[in-house]
Formats: sequence, C-alpha cells, structure tokens
Amino acid sequence: MSRSAHPAGPRYADVLPEGHYAAPPADLNVLDEKVWSRTVNRSADGVVTVAGIEVTRLAEEFGTPAYFLDEADFRARCRAWADAFGKDADVFYAGKAFLSRAVVRWLNEEGLNLDVCSGGELSTALDAGMPAERIAFHGNNKSPEEIEKAVRAGVGRIVLDSFQEIVRVAHIARSLGRRQRVQIRVTVGVEAHTHEFIATAHEDQKFGLALAGGQAAEAVRRALRLDGLELIGIHSHIGSQIFDTSGFEVAAHRVVGLLKEVRDEHGVELPEIDLGGGLGIAYTSDDDPREPHEIAKALSEIVTRECEAAGLRTPRISVEPGRAIVGPTAFTLYEVGTIKPLDGLRTYVSVDGGMSDNIRTALYDAEYSVALVSRASDAEPMLVRVVGKHCESGDIVVRDAFLPADLAPGDLIAVPATGAYCRSMASNYNHALRPPVVAVRDGEAKVIVRRETEEDLLRLDVG
Repeated sequence: MSRSAHPAGPRYADVLPEGHYAAPPADLNVLDEKVWSRTVNRSADGVVTVAGIEVTRLAEEFGTPAYFLDEADFRARCRAWADAFGKDADVFYAGKAFLSRAVVRWLNEEGLNLDVCSGGELSTALDAGMPAERIAFHGNNKSPEEIEKAVRAGVGRIVLDSFQEIVRVAHIARSLGRRQRVQIRVTVGVEAHTHEFIATAHEDQKFGLALAGGQAAEAVRRALRLDGLELIGIHSHIGSQIFDTSGFEVAAHRVVGLLKEVRDEHGVELPEIDLGGGLGIAYTSDDDPREPHEIAKALSEIVTRECEAAGLRTPRISVEPGRAIVGPTAFTLYEVGTIKPLDGLRTYVSVDGGMSDNIRTALYDAEYSVALVSRASDAEPMLVRVVGKHCESGDIVVRDAFLPADLAPGDLIAVPATGAYCRSMASNYNHALRPPVVAVRDGEAKVIVRRETEEDLLRLDVG
C-alpha cells in the first residue's frame, strides 16, 4: 500500500503501521444493522431515531450521557433464544450483563429463567417477581448470608464452585430443613479465543473445579454423600464474546466424559448439563455473531453425539446468554465537548462520559463503533479516538474509528452495543454520576434506572 492510499490519509502513514486501520466506510451516515438495535434508523433529516424517537429529543429530556435500551428488541431476542432451544432445554439470562427490575419483569413475561451471582442481583430478581425456582445462583465466593437467602427463597439451583462451598451449602440447607438442588461448575481446560480476563475454562483461574487431576470427580463424590444437596448436573462456562462452537464441542466432550465416570462409579446418570453462555455479539461491522437457532442446533447436536458415544441418556441442556440478549439492544448517547487534532496521529474527541460508564475498552481492549447521530454529514472521514473526561490517559471509549471531519462541540454521538456490562460495571470515578437507563418502545421513553445525583453521592458520604 502506498502512503497516499493509507486509509486515514497520507499524513497518518508517517506514524501508524501501514494497513493498521480498515478503510473508513463509504458513507459515515449508514448505520450497520448488525451493530445497532432493531428500531434504530436515520430519519430523512439526518437525525437518528430509536423506537421512532429522535435522539435530539432524548438528549433534551434525559440528558447525556445516557443508555437507551430498545425494549422491543430485548423482548424479541428473549423470544428468539426461547424458541431456538424449545421446551426440552432451559435458557437462563445472565443477569450480570445488565439487571434491573424492569428487565426482570420482561424476562418473566417472555418465559426466560435468570441467573444471578450476588445477593444484590438475587434481591432485584425476587423483588421484581421472578419465581425463585427459575433462578440459578452463581459465584466463586458466595457468603453464608447469600447462600442462606438463596436457600430460603427456594432458588432452582446453586452452582457450586469449590469444595468449601459444597459443605457450606449442604450445612445451610440441612439447618433450614431443605434439600438444595445444585450443579458443580467444572473447568474443562478449554482455551476460548477471547481476552484473557474473560476466558474462564482454563485451569489457572478462580472459577470452578478442574477436570484435570480429579477435582471435579471428587466434588461429585462429596456432593452425592451430603443429605442437604440434590446434585442435578454439571456446569461449564468457557469464556465470553465467543463466535464459534468449537470450544463448546471440546467442553461438551469432556463434561460428558465426567458424566460417564459418575455413572460408572456411582450408578447415577445426572440429568442436566449447563454449557454456560459467552456467545459473542457484533460490536463492529467486522464481527459476525451466530443466530440463536444456529447455536441451539449446534449445541444440541454436540451433546447428543457425545452422549450416544458414551452410552448415556442425553441430559437436559441449559445455556446462559446475557450479552447476546441485552448487548445489542442499547446504545450510549454522548455530547461532544473538546476536539483536539494531533498532527500526524489522529483527532481526540472528548465526550461527557467515559470509563465511568464504559470501562470495557480500558479493561479488555474492547472495540466499539461510533456514529454522529444528531445530524447527517457529507464531510470527509477523519480518524478519531473517542475519549472520556476522567483523569486517566486510558480513559478511552472507542480506540479507533472514523467520524466526519466537520464534527463540532455540541454534536451528539452514540456508541452502539453497550447494553451488556457497561451500566453493570459503571463507577463513580472522579465522583462522576452514573447515567440513567431509559427504555424506549413504540414512540415512548421511560426511565428504568434513574441518573445518580450529587445528593446521592453526598448521602453515602457520612463523614
């Protein structure tokens, strides 16, 4: 590639590796439907709308930064997952992706189950009316208080994560006169093709009991001996933001191998297998996620084949999509502030949020898209880095993208696919106020998680 052909323009080739960036899109006004929620469109006057509402109106009413969640899209994705797996399998929404009482009600109405991993998530689920028997409780270090709360509530399953937890749950259940349904989380030694911090099935990490060395088999022995537990199956989760099922195939092979060992040693065929979640979504146009029906077909075939080879009845399958449901349904709306061109590098575009409302770029090197949404533009593309207002050089929202060269302070830009983990991991760094979550549907918008106020911050500061 010649210098003049560099996608960011000839001056960028002096500093950046040739070919490092993809070429800018032919039209910066086009919104890739893979990345944006289903009711997002650009109107004839150039303003982007969601559920028929202009983002300029949303910004006036709710302020920025703010998360806007497309309720119709969320519900449609719930139905797609439920339909794909059918009545012979269970779909548990992973609440850690994003949870609120409104979301719990939507899940309940659409027939999905829910997994939680803290006392706070459990309280939210129960308060919003999710039947306890449709809740699974995760976590690598559940407190005795959290376990007691879950057992008293009658949660459908507790996923055991350590030898200590096996004893702890059994003791609490027995003291309450209960027999708690449980699964054992195993690490199967599969290296998912994802970031180190979200790969969860290799042995050298905090989750689960390893198949290698016999820890998982010993956990089964202990659980089967304890009166307070009803062992119903094995749980495996290999990571997050995964785009193919090859890792699941290896995981299923190894988990079914454990099921065969359990049958041969104990004469018990465990009735359930949970393959976790972690299926990827499109954050950029380069991502190519699979549809729920494709995933369901592939996982069902994998488990059925492995069980037939092992001479086992096929267990009931569970999956735990979180990001795959809520991730694509929301975007974060920002107002542009300072614009700082750096000659020979790129232009820094500062917004009124940042790592306090989206830590994923700093934490995982996550990639995002961005678009000018308050108007259309025919200006030439410029290479930008969208950054926040916090006191960290790593306060980056979108590392590298193209926006129109006529971008100006006061413009609204939006980052799509922020439904998962952005509000859940939001912070008050620099005493920032966490943004609201606003649900939009059929031309109406309503706050489901309100914006924090300075009074909220001061109320917690009792000094």
